[in-house]
Formats: sequence, C-alpha cells, structure tokens
Amino acid sequence: MPFQAVVDELLAATRASRCTLRLDVPDDFFPVAHEALAPEAASIRDERTTDLRTAPVVRQLLETGRQVVQDDCASASDDPAFQRMLGAYGGLAAQIVTPVFVDGRLEAIVSLHQLGAPRRWSEEERALAAGAGERVAALLRA
Repeated sequence: MPFQAVVDELLAATRASRCTLRLDVPDDFFPVAHEALAPEAASIRDERTTDLRTAPVVRQLLETGRQVVQDDCASASDDPAFQRMLGAYGGLAAQIVTPVFVDGRLEAIVSLHQLGAPRRWSEEERALAAGAGERVAALLRA
C-alpha cells in the first residue's frame, strides 16, 4: 500500500505524534484516507466535527499553494472553529500541513501533528513533509 508507506515513513522520520493523508473524494471533503500514529496519539480517521471547507489552514493552502507550518497551533489562529479542532484532534499543538496539487487542483493534504506541546519544526522536517507530498502527487499521477 504505497500511500500508507508514505505516512508511516514520514512519521518515523520526524517522530511526530500523527501523520495523515487526506484525499479529495466525491461527496466528502478530504477525509483521512491513511494515518500513522505514535503510541500517544488517537486516530482522527472518523472525526467529522471539523469542517475543512472553512478551516483557516485549508483556506491558506488554497490561497497560497504552499505548505503551512505552525510551531504553536494555539496562537496560530483565534478562529473559534480552529480552536475547537485543536481539542478534537487530541490536543494538537503544532503541525506541518502540505498541499498536494495535481494539474493545478488540490488533490491531497499531508499533515504532521505534534500533540501536547508546541514544537519547532526543523527545515529538514519541513523538507521531509514536502517530499512526502511530492511522493503522493507522483502516486496520484500514476
């Protein structure tokens, strides 16, 4: 399962709490299709209280086309829905969110989550996440 290998390898390389791959599918807006979890992390595969269509991070991905890096999620946005999401995602404290565009369309989202406490993401970790996005794009094109 190539997509699962991408999230498994990214989680192992970064020692984050969770890595997810969301795929754009008809009649659903980027559900979690693949997920890798550290022992302390709970799955968010079935979490449906967060509406990603209005989420500040997804809006930023669509507007800029670039990776979003948040070392301290609690201070990243005062949007009430975003703040609720942090709790719904198990105490999300830091994240790297990488968009995957294919032919100019957002087709997937690769996310790294750190739970519990903020985390300063290194340039190497940002590059690893970007590389995972490139691998997903190649798989989607294949």
